[in-house]
Amino acid sequence: MSRIGKKPVDLPAGVTASVSGQTIEVKGPKATRSFTATDDVTIAVNDNSVTVEPRGKSKRARQQWGMSRTMVANIVTGVSTGFKKELEIQGVGYRAQLAGKFLKLNLGLSHDVDFPIPDGVTVTCPKVTEIVIEGTDEQLVGQVAANIREWRKPEPYKGKGIRYKGEYIFRKEGKKK
Repeated sequence: MSRIGKKPVDLPAGVTASVSGQTIEVKGPKATRSFTATDDVTIAVNDNSVTVEPRGKSKRARQQWGMSRTMVANIVTGVSTGFKKELEIQGVGYRAQLAGKFLKLNLGLSHDVDFPIPDGVTVTCPKVTEIVIEGTDEQLVGQVAANIREWRKPEPYKGKGIRYKGEYIFRKEGKKK
């Protein structure tokens, strides 16, 4: 039995779901998203919840059961409240600013990095050392944050670089004479 799969996904106020075949479409105040499940699971919409059940006892059906339920839960959360990742920039002269559909990053390289902001994601810079990424698709928000962080990962000696807000960087001691 999947502990995750057997829990129903509750629909908050203002969110509706409809199933046609193996595709579930969820409409909310922020967006409309859909997910197509494999043939190994059955998706059903009850009064204010969505349930996912496996078809059969095969290993693949049990795997898809938990994964499909998690995907539906992420879609419901995305269309109702959305997802958010916050990045911090640390280092002398390191900064970020918005320039149209690009995020301009000064990271101590020989050139400025112009990071294109994909559709479906909004990026804001409340301060020059903070980047906030928001959207309805958890995977896309996380991937954009990871791609931005990839330009200058935090290094362990001085701690300079782009890190997630609240991330702990294990610091190393430098050379001794």
